[in-house]
Amino acid sequence: MPQINGKAKQSMTYDAIVVGAGITGGWAAKELSEKGLKVLCLERGRNVEHVKDYPTAMQAPWQDKYGGRDSEETRREYPIQSKNYAFSEETKQFFVKDTESPYTQVKPFYWIRGYQTGGKSLLWGRQCYRWSERDFEENERDGHGTDWPIRYKDIEPWYSYVEKYVGISGKAAGLPQVPDSPHFLPPMELNCVEQVAKEKIESIYPDRVMIPGRLAHLTDDTHKERGRCQYRNMCVRGCPFGGYFSSVSSLIPDAQKTGNFTLRNHSIVTKVLFDDKTQRATGVEVLDAETGETMEFFARIVFLCGSTLNTTWMLLHSTSSRFPNGLGNDSGVLGHYLMDHHFQVGATGEYDGLKDKYYYGRSPNIFLIPRYRNIGKDVRENYLRGFGMYGWGAHQGWGEVAAIKEAEFGFGAEWKDAITDPRNGNWTLTFYPFGECLPYEDNRVFLDLTKKDKWGLPVLAMDMQFHKNEREMTKDMLNDSAEMLNAIGFKNIRTFQDETAPGFGIHEMGTARMGRDPKTSILNANNQLWAVKNVFVTDGACMASSAFQNPSLTYMALTARACDFAVKALKRGDL
Repeated sequence: MPQINGKAKQSMTYDAIVVGAGITGGWAAKELSEKGLKVLCLERGRNVEHVKDYPTAMQAPWQDKYGGRDSEETRREYPIQSKNYAFSEETKQFFVKDTESPYTQVKPFYWIRGYQTGGKSLLWGRQCYRWSERDFEENERDGHGTDWPIRYKDIEPWYSYVEKYVGISGKAAGLPQVPDSPHFLPPMELNCVEQVAKEKIESIYPDRVMIPGRLAHLTDDTHKERGRCQYRNMCVRGCPFGGYFSSVSSLIPDAQKTGNFTLRNHSIVTKVLFDDKTQRATGVEVLDAETGETMEFFARIVFLCGSTLNTTWMLLHSTSSRFPNGLGNDSGVLGHYLMDHHFQVGATGEYDGLKDKYYYGRSPNIFLIPRYRNIGKDVRENYLRGFGMYGWGAHQGWGEVAAIKEAEFGFGAEWKDAITDPRNGNWTLTFYPFGECLPYEDNRVFLDLTKKDKWGLPVLAMDMQFHKNEREMTKDMLNDSAEMLNAIGFKNIRTFQDETAPGFGIHEMGTARMGRDPKTSILNANNQLWAVKNVFVTDGACMASSAFQNPSLTYMALTARACDFAVKALKRGDL
């Protein structure tokens, strides 16, 4: 790296550097810049501007080039990304090309990624649930993983803080396993078949409650700068109305309004710079993805928010005489204890009723029966923790009805009338559970120095598998799905167990976990590196356990909390 003079260095120096412009990076950028810090946000991918860069958001279905299917060329370029439910010819611009972003699979692992301003906040499922007191205690209770250094009371005010900003539609349920928010927007109510299922399930199973999904969608006009959800269910193409929450619709624009924020795209952070004398980070080394130029930027604090595995790659790649095994890795646990939710099993059944009912619009929501296993009296001896039973009710589509009615009418006017009459076809209900994954030391990632990417950087190697606890839980998830459908009177029940692998849940967690002891963790209770106090990690890498709930709301709350701590520490002169 060439020497730079003082004036040049000053122009490349900020109060804070934030790595990544997704949900956590967006939150860090907004919070730090609003608190008066000069912030540089480094995003490795291209820039995406709200509305302007959603090319297919307003495209009618008949304009889709391949009718919702992927071309052969696309499948060759995106062999992993194309397995994701949100991937299509109309959304592929928000996913990485696998051919350009390789990694090593020691064991099968589906790494779903979006490198752009907004990151995966342009692709996420938007389900937002608070974790419970139990979720922060279970590692200590059953001895799996390290104890969280915080409890629900520590994060509860920050849940409220981010919920008010994001806008979460939902309904209070009074369940300790999914704490209610006082800030819910009007819920997206259950449809008619879901309501029937709810009433029957709750009468048969006293410990099970079905609630509408808690969703980061605006359902009223309280957020004047964004529009309401339009119930198009085309969210993954980009929401030009701002109805669903993303980094580019809210966080990045609000950071830009402060005048304290600079966004630099195509900036791959290759190393966190460390000063042996001060035992502090001084900034980061950046590789320009377009020019290949290497440069350095400097700051008083650094927030790593590049998503779980990219953040861990940065820490592993930031070696020095002080940290030969990765920045802050005195404990040796960096890269270990990787978690993801396990799913891809469930059941679908048909309901013989509600022939006079239909619905208007396309709801982007699902329902949830919060965890009921291994809580209270419902204890399973063959596995620990539990799962949440997600699902949805729907009416059979015209295509399904068409195949049935063809045998009855053949083609013609009667057939056309039959397939457009909502009284033909049945209502269906699908259960799609998500299960918690325990933290295991042997579920890990590491640098593969034998394989390089297009910039000559070593790639990440994934060595993870679900263990016996997850496999036993999966059996229960499958059985419960079918059993409940049968118990509430559905027919033609079909179970499914689809292809899956870790990573497919897109809820990667762990690998730079928080803890109470620097000998067994990387981060303290404030998301700081134990050994490098001015470096913070607030994305999924920090998680000490996985719970069953979607984790993004917790990432956001932890980020806002850490930013508040960091700014106060800077003002005290502690950083």
